[in-house]
Amino acid sequence: MAGLIAGLALLTGASWTLWNWEISPRVLGPDIVCGALIVLCVGGAVADNQWRRPESSLVELEDDLELRREAVRIVNAFHQPSLDDRRSLYREDVAAFVEQYQTDSRKYRQIHNRLQGLIMIGSAATTTIAALDTGKELTWQSVTLTVVSFAITVAAMFTGYYKFRERSYFLQQTADAIEEEANAVRLGIGAYSEYGPGQEDEALKKFTHRVEGHRNEQRRRQQQLDQPADQAVPSSQPPA
Repeated sequence: MAGLIAGLALLTGASWTLWNWEISPRVLGPDIVCGALIVLCVGGAVADNQWRRPESSLVELEDDLELRREAVRIVNAFHQPSLDDRRSLYREDVAAFVEQYQTDSRKYRQIHNRLQGLIMIGSAATTTIAALDTGKELTWQSVTLTVVSFAITVAAMFTGYYKFRERSYFLQQTADAIEEEANAVRLGIGAYSEYGPGQEDEALKKFTHRVEGHRNEQRRRQQQLDQPADQAVPSSQPPA
């Protein structure tokens, strides 16, 4: 901000001087060129400083982080945490592992799906172009028939590969099972009828265990659907 104010003051003073003084046109041209070069040099220096500052800050942060890690190692060398502390720390680290694995999985799944979509559309397009290249005169009926056939082929390929119907069925099945568990634990019926007043903790423990079981089953089905057709064998097929 201070540099901007100083630059505006300098520009104002130079303008006032040029307005009030009588300067030969022969000298005015080189002066303007020199002034423009000075402004460009100053602007380049400021921009370079701004661009280099984040890198310097990043280096300083990395050095500070390395020093802190070394301090933690030294402290751990002289003071070994208890087994409960190590387990607690490991439990917190697991969340980062899971997030990293899920991020990598989504990335590779997206790449695979895009390439698979390109392959399917390219195969259908190749067949369509070959059908058009017959040397016959094209009519609106033949073009319409070819376009509809291309759309049906692409839709059949995507439906067979991504299995939208099976995914919808299994997701709805899992949602219904979890909803049934929630209603049962709230009303004290079914698997939770044996828990009376004062036993809410035991009922919630069993509820959590059963819901996690349904979620694990859904993840297993999801993995099976992501496998090739000759290897995927879902535990239960959706009804026709």
